[in-house]
Amino acid sequence: MAYENIVFEKDGPVAIIKFNRPKALNAINPELLEEAHDALDNIEEDRSLKVLVITGEGEKAFVAGADIAHMVNLSPLEARDFSRTGQEFMARLEALHLPVIACVNGYALGGGTEIAMASDFIYASEKAKFGQPEINLGVIPGFGGTQRLPRLVGKARAKELCMTGGMIGAAEAKEIGLVNKVFPPERLWEETMKTAKNIASKGKVSLKAVKECIERGGNVDLTDGCLMESDNFGLCMASPDGKEGMTAFLEKREPRFKGELP
Repeated sequence: MAYENIVFEKDGPVAIIKFNRPKALNAINPELLEEAHDALDNIEEDRSLKVLVITGEGEKAFVAGADIAHMVNLSPLEARDFSRTGQEFMARLEALHLPVIACVNGYALGGGTEIAMASDFIYASEKAKFGQPEINLGVIPGFGGTQRLPRLVGKARAKELCMTGGMIGAAEAKEIGLVNKVFPPERLWEETMKTAKNIASKGKVSLKAVKECIERGGNVDLTDGCLMESDNFGLCMASPDGKEGMTAFLEKREPRFKGELP
């Protein structure tokens, strides 16, 4: 598929998806979602990739929300289908076997905040803005915002953001636990890629296990979560990477991880 609404690139083991509708502040429409789904298909099939970074093209926006020009004439059933298509993309990011880093370079509003929250963690520019402004349009978040936001920042803050429709800056987003790190705009991409390549140097089996245990563990009790952790610990030891990592430690050298997912 030829992409018009995203840019899909690879930098060694790091996959990069850039939302590419800068004139519309990278707003989400059905075509962008279709292309993003296709890019994820390619990422899932490429066994050389170990990390995904998602960002927005241009200097102003990560994703400034869903495209209102598309939404305004939707019927109730069409609106529900659009919501569910967006939710499917978020669910795929969460379930992707690769770690996903959101590199938020500007406005991340509505669907932009929702995409960032579906990533494994967020690095943001000092100029970034976050929010769920759908209430100002007479609707509510449709791509998972009412569900992921309270899980990340607590119910009270999530209700405040969703009920007021207000925006918060990167510093406040970090303070409430939405964002991991904040950087000057000129350093954001460099720092994001530095972390991405650091993660890509780890074992693929153990990266998948960490993501799965933390994601799924939040939905079970502590006992079942710890049992899941033990199972994944054993699977890591069954991978060549488990032996390689410990052997390298004992031999005082850098590990050479080559383990593959089943």
